[in-house]
Amino acid sequence: MATHTYEIRVVGSIGPAAREAFSGMGIELEPAATVLCGTLDQDGLHSMLDRVRALGLELIDVRQAPGASDPHSSPVSES
Repeated sequence: MATHTYEIRVVGSIGPAAREAFSGMGIELEPAATVLCGTLDQDGLHSMLDRVRALGLELIDVRQAPGASDPHSSPVSES
């Protein structure tokens, strides 16, 4: 399955428990949001979105990073 680099943006700063739930993803803090970034296949993307919902985080945006597909990278797939 093809992988792409995705950015998942949620409202506010996420705490330690949520950070643990997203291990394997890059986490960047912005003034009003947290950006989760990682190379995912479709199953991994859906798993991350399920995790966002399960933790009660407010989703702002999901974006595929332009030109960031890497056919040789290992996807994060956690179903």
